[in-house]
Amino acid sequence: MTTARRWWIVAIGVLALLAAPLLVHALPVEDSAESATSLAARIQQSHDVPYSGSAESTGTLQLPASTQFGALGDLLGERTRLRTWWRSADDWRVDTVRTTGESDLFHDESGTTRWVYESLTATRTPNVFVRIPDASDLLPPILGRRLLDGARPDELSRLPAERIAGRDALGVRLRPSDQQSSIDRVEVWADPETAVPLRVEVYGDSYGPTDQPGQVAMTTAFSSFSSELPAASITRFEPPPGSTTRFERVLDFASAADAFAPQEPPANLAGLGGRRTSAVGAVAVYGRGPTLLVGVPLWDRAADPIREQLNSTAGMRHTTSGHFVGTGPLGVLLTDEDAFGTSWLLTGTVTPATLERAAAELAASGGFG
Repeated sequence: MTTARRWWIVAIGVLALLAAPLLVHALPVEDSAESATSLAARIQQSHDVPYSGSAESTGTLQLPASTQFGALGDLLGERTRLRTWWRSADDWRVDTVRTTGESDLFHDESGTTRWVYESLTATRTPNVFVRIPDASDLLPPILGRRLLDGARPDELSRLPAERIAGRDALGVRLRPSDQQSSIDRVEVWADPETAVPLRVEVYGDSYGPTDQPGQVAMTTAFSSFSSELPAASITRFEPPPGSTTRFERVLDFASAADAFAPQEPPANLAGLGGRRTSAVGAVAVYGRGPTLLVGVPLWDRAADPIREQLNSTAGMRHTTSGHFVGTGPLGVLLTDEDAFGTSWLLTGTVTPATLERAAAELAASGGFG
């Protein structure tokens, strides 16, 4: 075989490799006649289905840059690359990969270990009922199931199938009927066999002066996906030589407030029932997937840094109850301090009027149910 002929064969091979993804993308996507209600129900039941893959989330929600919020502002307001291995709801690992470094979460039935490569530090925390969202909450399966929680049949409709991470994914749209919801719609595409969500898009109603109704607030999607069971060794954390392991009882100010604040929040707030909290918890969660309200009681030393940061946040406005910031479908209201030195941090995917109503009801009850 001549040299020219060998290079010609090599050139054809290279072109074939480059063209393969384009050809796959051009193939028709196979859809299904499955109803929106059935697909949403299967998605809700997929929490223990194993999978692994790489995903990327992009958010436009700009939270105040307070140390109290930790890295939440980065998660909700920037682009985040994730790798995950999910064996079950009690056995998984999520890596967050940034240009500045990598941090990993290893979760088992008794708690979570956060590993930071740059500092060679592992932090072990027990399972808690409430916490500030972390990288795992950005995974399409977790976010998709959370937002579809409590969806009603008349709020659901099918979307055309799309090819995501090399799979023909079935789509469902949730358009909340609650007048108190600040979410315009949620769109979820799931693997047809396992019903594991592969992509989630969240669209917000107009909330702030610069927001546009129906504007995408967050997107998270897999770029690669496998439904095979990951090896147990991948999700098990083994401290490397020279590392430091520390143990913390609480994760953040939300879990600390839930464990130690003396308040007993009401069973219903701002017309939203269904309190979900531990038997002695002070933090309350109201509503359902697309209409969620969280109330966190804070002492002055915890509330003051947040209040100070809110004062310097663009778009902040003073209300009759306190300091308010809204971006996309997410609102944050920190109430003024009451006679007992307590403020309430109220946040969620509800309208500003709902947050104000919740603040008024808490003030009238003294923060106790």
